[in-house]
Amino acid sequence: MQTKQRGSGWSIQLVFNMYKIFGYNFIYYLMYPVTFFYFIFASNVKESLKIYYETLGLKFTNLIYFEHLRMFAICMVDRFISKVSPSDYKYIYDDKEELTDILNSGKILLLSHYGGWATASNTPHIKNKINIVMKEVLLNSIKNIENSIENKNYKVNIIDLNEGGVSSSIKIANALLSDEIVAMMGDRSNEKKYNEKVKFFDKYAGFNKNPFQIAYKLKKPIVIFFVSNIAKQTYEVKYFNIELNFNLKEKEAIDIAIKEYVKLFEDILLKYPNQWFNFYNFWGE
Repeated sequence: MQTKQRGSGWSIQLVFNMYKIFGYNFIYYLMYPVTFFYFIFASNVKESLKIYYETLGLKFTNLIYFEHLRMFAICMVDRFISKVSPSDYKYIYDDKEELTDILNSGKILLLSHYGGWATASNTPHIKNKINIVMKEVLLNSIKNIENSIENKNYKVNIIDLNEGGVSSSIKIANALLSDEIVAMMGDRSNEKKYNEKVKFFDKYAGFNKNPFQIAYKLKKPIVIFFVSNIAKQTYEVKYFNIELNFNLKEKEAIDIAIKEYVKLFEDILLKYPNQWFNFYNFWGE
């Protein structure tokens, strides 16, 4: 599933230039009028989010809609600013040392289009290399801005699925065999063959089974990773280990593991419902 990217190159470039002049606090409060613009004009987004909140059994008001859009704007801004000022961000862990130990060996890091995963990837506290697998759908103008920012973190590598299936598959396998981290999205598959229907808030929806297939074939564990914005430039990091049962047949082992991921995803969304940046009807595919 490829979705249209919100935002534009000129607006993000303007915000980034203003950050360099006025600092983060100015940008943080600037997101209120920016959000109001999308609140007025992004009617298709509102309809999709209404379905989302109703499916979760939560109320949906104009204020909730506004706050959801504002949180997206904040996390998008943090994605860029954290590349140039990573030390300005604070991360809260249950056990930072344990997570560091876990990620210093080859694993699949299972991400979602949720919260500040991109911000956290700019400030990892581990020695291991992180390979993020994604089909980059940023508008070219936005992508050029991001690439132009001096990245002070050299441990992150992007494996772009736009390069082709064979090329990306080889890179993923080589990274895992080199005991590196491979980060993949679990809540959206880029190819129909990887789309696995699972009950999600009592309705069937498609999730990406490819990370689970790779983990099973290469006998690698999975770590589920959620990064939630809880305050200005502050994120809460939650992680959960999933050990696939390699004694079971592949389909059965993957079915158990993906359902475990979906249950954990449901739990985090009920706690922070305005941090899933999925602006289409997830159950309507």
